[in-house]
Amino acid sequence: MTITRLKYLFASSLMLAAALALAADKLPTITGTWEGESKCTIPDSPCHDEHVVYEIKEDTKAAGQYSIDGYKIVSGERAFMGTLPCRYPSENGTLRCVGHRPDDIWIFTVTSDRMTGTLTVGPERQLFRRVQLARSKPH
Repeated sequence: MTITRLKYLFASSLMLAAALALAADKLPTITGTWEGESKCTIPDSPCHDEHVVYEIKEDTKAAGQYSIDGYKIVSGERAFMGTLPCRYPSENGTLRCVGHRPDDIWIFTVTSDRMTGTLTVGPERQLFRRVQLARSKPH
């Protein structure tokens, strides 16, 4: 093999490695509408299982900042539950949101068109909810 050919193979290998690294670092897009089920984990609590819709928006003024407008479906209609401030990506590439109390933490893992999450509450981080969502198709 000639030196020129070796240089070409080496350069090609470096470009392929860089392209693969960039693809691996690319996180799934989270903005849009997500719909699914939010299930309570504590029996005999005031918590209720809900069919939910989450609208996720990026804060264009602050990098990595997002918000979730949460709705539960009641009699076929959306009932607004509130807005959560979020950060994405946070540790481990997750979507992390602070609940209505500072010790209430939502953690979501996004893979393509699916999202799973948990809500832990209080300083003891008691598991309160599990959420399974799918990206809604645009109408």
